[in-house]
Amino acid sequence: MNRLARITTEVLAPAVLVAALMLVVGWHAGDTPGVSRWWGLPGAVFAAGIPLAYILRGVRKGSFTSIHIPEREHRRVPLLFGVASVLVGLTALILLGAPRDVLALLGAGGTGLVIYAVVTHWWKMSIHAGVAAGTAATLTALYGPIMLLTVPLVLLAGWARVRLSAHTTAQVVVGALVGALIAGTVFPALR
Repeated sequence: MNRLARITTEVLAPAVLVAALMLVVGWHAGDTPGVSRWWGLPGAVFAAGIPLAYILRGVRKGSFTSIHIPEREHRRVPLLFGVASVLVGLTALILLGAPRDVLALLGAGGTGLVIYAVVTHWWKMSIHAGVAAGTAATLTALYGPIMLLTVPLVLLAGWARVRLSAHTTAQVVVGALVGALIAGTVFPALR
């Protein structure tokens, strides 16, 4: 079971889900005539690629023990780096005329990073569960109730984090609730 939990943790890692979601949202925005389907690609670079590269560099230098940054006290700086990357990406994409859905997703993601960075000072909420729940909420906002079929992936991500003793059940539940709340309110409000 631990092997399955480790695989699940990697497949449903925040950077993986954020990158995939940015591509899906960009593709969806391309349904509008005259809008490229590839706007999600630069969004994925700023929201997932650059922050992940920063974390990988930290792992290589020995600053972090793994890409999941299990030590709460080491999480704030990478989260704030992620906020900065998202803000730069958001600014660039606004100036380049990216579709509103892509901008809204970056705005919601940046909001989530700020909240997780603040809470991380005191407590280790599950970002895995938060991003999984946010992904489900965003897909539901885009494609309707049929996307509620993605909710079991949220449960699976939470199970994996608890199974690996990376989080308590409370940290997973609160992380998921915060992620769903942000994606369910900020994303639709900015669209």
